[in-house]
This record gives sequence, C-alpha cells and structure tokens, in this order.
Amino acid sequence: MRGAPRMDNDTVIRLRRVVLQLARQLNAASREEGLTPTQASVLGITVGRGPLSLAELTEIEGINPTMLSRVIGKLDSFGLIKRLRDPDDFRAARVEATPEGKLRHKRIAAQRSAIISECVDGLPADQEAALVAALPAFETLAEALRATVQRGRRQLPDEAPEPS
Repeated sequence: MRGAPRMDNDTVIRLRRVVLQLARQLNAASREEGLTPTQASVLGITVGRGPLSLAELTEIEGINPTMLSRVIGKLDSFGLIKRLRDPDDFRAARVEATPEGKLRHKRIAAQRSAIISECVDGLPADQEAALVAALPAFETLAEALRATVQRGRRQLPDEAPEPS
C-alpha cells in the first residue's frame, strides 16, 4: 500500500463528478435504443464475452442476482439474448446474444464512439493529447474500482475526530 494520498479530496470529487457526467451522457445512446444503461451493459458484456453463465455475469456486472435475472428477462423478451442450458450443470443457465442483440449493441457502441469523436474533435490539440495520455491511468483506475467493488470493500477514510 502506498503512503499518503497524492490527490486531495476536492480533486477526487471533481474526478468522480466528471466520470459520472461522462457515463450519463454516453448512457443516452442506450436509451435511444430502448435500453436502460444496465440492460445495455449486460448486453455488451454478453456480446463481447458470451456465452456466459448468470454467475459470471453477476460477477462481471457487479449487480445482485435478482436484479440480473430481471435484466436478463427483459433482454430475452426483447429478443436480444437467448438462454441456453449449461452443458456442465443442467440447473444453471447461460446466455448469449442473438443476431439482433449483436446488431443493437453495435449501434449503441457506434453512437457512443461518434459522440466521443465529435466532442474530442472540438478540443484543442493539447487537451486531446492529454486525454490520450491519461487513458492508461483511466484503464487502471477502472480495473481497480471493479476489483474493489467485487471485494465488497469500502475504501472510505476513517472520519476525522471532532475537534475538542
């Protein structure tokens, strides 16, 4: 573990807010395709890594099994995924994307990429270069956040004692 944090609390708050704003804006593409952000995420994972067991999806997506079951039910009813029997465990199910699911995911991804490209094209060259340079740090941060959430740990500092 490293020593004292190098990023002050205000900077951490700014980073969190920016990440959430980016996610909200990009999630608009999934809503235009008739999906919630969670449905679009589960579909994307299934397209990219499927077929997957529900347990694998629960771990990757980080949502509880009941919520995942509802999401899978909706995606199945939309014809975007199909349930399969797990060949190793007949009590368990696996899911994979249908051709329509793959097409819908492709449209969402293309729209998100187009939005980002359009916005990045409007930035000054030095800011675009800074974003590109920051990508490895964002990728590492995303993986660390995923691992932290999966462990169920809260990484909040202890509250400071009240001054006397």
